[in-house]
Amino acid sequence: MEERLLDRIEINPKIMVGKPVIKGTRVPVELILKMLSQGISTEEILGEYPHLTKEDIQAALAYAAEALEVEEVLPLERAG
Repeated sequence: MEERLLDRIEINPKIMVGKPVIKGTRVPVELILKMLSQGISTEEILGEYPHLTKEDIQAALAYAAEALEVEEVLPLERAG
């Protein structure tokens, strides 16, 4: 299921300077995540962007989870 969701995400240097967007739109994954983090409901997002679907919003969350899963974090040493 997650693989199908990730198929909804597109990265194209000609669209939004290569930021991940919902395929076929100019709506960045980042925008959807910000809206959700601000407490904006899925229904409100769909009201503002009627061309999106609930699956698109789930895809944005799945993409973020996938990106964090492969992110490598290196601890920095404190000076002093």
